[in-house]
Amino acid sequence: MVYEVYVRSFADSNGDGTGDLAGLRSRLGYLAELGIDAVWTTPWYRSPMVDGGYDVEDHREADPLFGSDHDVPELVAEAHRLGLRVLIDVVPNHTSDRHRWFRAALAAGPGSPERARYHFRPGRGRGGELPPTDWRSVFGGPAWTRAADGEWFLHLFAPEQPDLNWDHPEVRAEFEDLLRFWFARGVDGVRIDVAHGLLKDPAFPDLGADEEEIAQPPDRSGHPHWDLDGVHDIYRAWRKVAGEFGPDRVFVAEAWVDRPDRLARYVRPDELHTAFNFDFLRCDWDAAALREVIDRTLEALGAVGAPATWVLSNHDVVRHVTRFGDPRRARAAALLMLALPGGAYLYQGEELGLEEVEDLPEEVLADPTWERSGHTRRGRDGCRVPLPWSGSAPPFGFTAGDAPTWLPQPAHWAELTAEAQAADPGSMLGLYRAALATRREHPALGDGTLTWRPAPDGVLSFTREPGFGCVVNLSAEPYELPGDVRVLLASGPLDDGRVPPDGAVWLARS
Repeated sequence: MVYEVYVRSFADSNGDGTGDLAGLRSRLGYLAELGIDAVWTTPWYRSPMVDGGYDVEDHREADPLFGSDHDVPELVAEAHRLGLRVLIDVVPNHTSDRHRWFRAALAAGPGSPERARYHFRPGRGRGGELPPTDWRSVFGGPAWTRAADGEWFLHLFAPEQPDLNWDHPEVRAEFEDLLRFWFARGVDGVRIDVAHGLLKDPAFPDLGADEEEIAQPPDRSGHPHWDLDGVHDIYRAWRKVAGEFGPDRVFVAEAWVDRPDRLARYVRPDELHTAFNFDFLRCDWDAAALREVIDRTLEALGAVGAPATWVLSNHDVVRHVTRFGDPRRARAAALLMLALPGGAYLYQGEELGLEEVEDLPEEVLADPTWERSGHTRRGRDGCRVPLPWSGSAPPFGFTAGDAPTWLPQPAHWAELTAEAQAADPGSMLGLYRAALATRREHPALGDGTLTWRPAPDGVLSFTREPGFGCVVNLSAEPYELPGDVRVLLASGPLDDGRVPPDGAVWLARS
């Protein structure tokens, strides 16, 4: 069980309204009490923060916004003392435009060895005034920007995030050295950003009409820059690097692919250990659709001997309380996810039942999608609002002082603070704590198999051995439980022994 920390919005130690590494370290006890096994931190490296830290200037140095280089080993040591592992984010698809390599590339000019580490191309048209291809940025607009000397460089995200050329041996060597650097400092694993996007078709063909959307990938069969077969050679090399440090260093891939069988390719025995299951995250609140995703995932990953990794929310998508339209559904979805075979990732604040903040003032929006889309897409800031820890008014204990948080918190979050929920076993926090404790203790949960049981349309019912059952009612009618079971945990009150609509239960079978 891994907990994602969006560092900028988790906890602030110095009173500037922005979360930092010392703030995270001060709250590790809360995470240990929650019952997780590991913490994944979003980037805290030196960065201009054009894309929330995913525009990395130096992967080996902490940004002053988040603390100092001394904070990193202290965080790792405290986490290990509490029995928690630490996974860091590595961003291999692109760098910041302030990275030393890119600054050197701009200075060196066309045809230089420095430019070969990125994708520079001449433009089309009589004077090269048109981009080399029609590729689109995930954040909106063209995926090419013209340098002052007339050449164009590729950026699948913001212009300040030029894509690296992974056919260049220096790029591959640099990231293998980077892995060794952090594994030698005690980091337990790495989450790989845009794991599906590192290689590009060297022919650079046009795509035609192709509107990119970060959480809604198109059919990527034969796509020129997503999910190319050659990325797997990169990850085989990375797996060997991890093996130099023993069997307990792990990778998880952020791979937005269009089918579970494509995802399974990333977690073959000689490649990465796990990959996020975004088909599950994208699935509607529909019993048949969820069952199909679960079956396809377990079949595809089981074929390569890899565990499934389930996720409901993260820092890139609308929070699932809002997506599902009902906190009751979010509670039921949590019990469903945590009962499935394999691992799971929680995104900070989902254990508090936080919703997407959809009414942030336009002047505070920081996601590059807002500007790149011509103010037509608000971007991802709504799921990144700083956490409410305590108190009855903002900043809700998030910061050590009275400075406003970098994104404003809703006043009604006073009811959702960790402090307010801690003493209430019926709260969302109480549900997550109980579920994670049961998941840790029950021998049927974690890895293993799943067997579906007969159930009416709209009801998911399955068992796991030894002696565990789960029922999730997505229908419009209450579902009556059989008489030979005992309820271990319920997402909400039962209706005279029946599971109400949008309810879920964990069962012990006699």
